[in-house]
Amino acid sequence: MKPNTIVDRATWENERRDLLAQEKEFTQLKDELSAKRRNMPWVKIDQDYRFETERGEESLLDLFGDKQQLLIYHFMYGPDWKQGCKSCSFWADNFNGNDAHFGARDVSFKVISLAALSVFMPFKKRMGWTFDWVSSAPSSFNFDFHVSFKPDQKDKQYNFKPFESNADEMPGISVFARDGDDVYHTYSAHSRGLDLMNGVYNFLDLTPKGRDEDELVYGMEWLKHKDSY
Repeated sequence: MKPNTIVDRATWENERRDLLAQEKEFTQLKDELSAKRRNMPWVKIDQDYRFETERGEESLLDLFGDKQQLLIYHFMYGPDWKQGCKSCSFWADNFNGNDAHFGARDVSFKVISLAALSVFMPFKKRMGWTFDWVSSAPSSFNFDFHVSFKPDQKDKQYNFKPFESNADEMPGISVFARDGDDVYHTYSAHSRGLDLMNGVYNFLDLTPKGRDEDELVYGMEWLKHKDSY
């Protein structure tokens, strides 16, 4: 690859200091935004959502375990799919193995898909993932949180706005908290809001080529399951 403008070390360090000032400003703004997320109002969950887990059927409250906060990744996996979504798998490679760290900060982490447990468990084994992956098939959870859509659905919503697409599955993150046995929805993010949760993308953003996706038909055209490159 061809280099950008070539300079001496002193000039480079001056450029880097200027960029560092901007990076610090961005970090401060991000801290302020994170505080606003934490201060969002809560919505009480009144519906008795049920999930299929490796431990048997559980409620949304059960998914908390002994934690007060529940962090969910909505993994795209339809009922008749043969393997998981490539982009969701990319994100899963980044958050797999972090359960102990989440737990240390009073957070239970779960991955939820619409497909039945028996459909995606072989794929989980193939990928070597250890996170707790549960199915929302016994309830309307995925539809109510606008990450799964029925074939004839007319009023699709995704990322808090009308969604005109033939897609029947979309990714997302949702956060819940509990006060005793009462469960509350505190935050959700979709689309580019998930970028911060992908360590590989954040590392690539540091390199000269970056994500190197501009010439592709769509951003993740290059992506494959990790065992398929």
